[in-house]
Amino acid sequence: MTPQEMQSALEAIIYAADEPATIGQLAEAVGGEKTEVRAALDLLVAAYQTDDHGIEIRKVAGGWKLYTKPQHHDVVRKFIKSLRPPVRLTMPALETLSVVAYKQPVTAPEINEIRGVNCGGVLKTLLEKRLITTAGRKAVIGRPILYRTSKDFLMRFGLSDLEELPSLKEFEQLAQAALGADEGIAPIEPEPGEAHGEGGGSNGSAAMGLEGETAADAEAFSEPKTAAAAAGASVSRDSSASSDGAEVETEVPAKSTRGDR
Repeated sequence: MTPQEMQSALEAIIYAADEPATIGQLAEAVGGEKTEVRAALDLLVAAYQTDDHGIEIRKVAGGWKLYTKPQHHDVVRKFIKSLRPPVRLTMPALETLSVVAYKQPVTAPEINEIRGVNCGGVLKTLLEKRLITTAGRKAVIGRPILYRTSKDFLMRFGLSDLEELPSLKEFEQLAQAALGADEGIAPIEPEPGEAHGEGGGSNGSAAMGLEGETAADAEAFSEPKTAAAAAGASVSRDSSASSDGAEVETEVPAKSTRGDR
């Protein structure tokens, strides 16, 4: 098989595959060595990077899959929405998904402690949508079930692996950039009778307050905040309820895949 023939064969396999195709699967299918397949695949990926193509071959979830290019996402999304309803998650479900993503493997009691509410129903919803899966049981009293994100989660958010998840520090930088440094953030006024530091300002008391937080408090405060940013989602409907039964729905835009074409 010539290099050009191998590239054509790889292109056809990746197009036809429902799941991301790994190097091992591709090598077995074309009957070549992994090094040869990888070299041919690199050339194929480079060929799709030109402006002549509206799609690209991207590494995701440990394999290779065809995706539409980001610059065409708006028109593709408009087209897809006319064909099928988007996947929707309530805000509690999105928050729970973010906790699982950043704390995995994690048990239901640990998620409940972070969010401060019972998440049993939300976990069931995420399991039904195949965004999370079970990962055995934790070796503690009661042996609670462990949860982790699934392969569908990586595909939904276009991630090659969990290392590509944005860090909390990156979210803080995005928030600071959006707010323009400290613009729009109200200064913290000291309580009556509160002792001032050498600076005599509110910054010292604010720092003391942050240092006094426990690790659990910090996690409970910060982890759910990452949900909307991690998903790139927008809230579509709100209500006054605040429990896990709240009818706050968030649309999770699907990453464009082969079906988007």
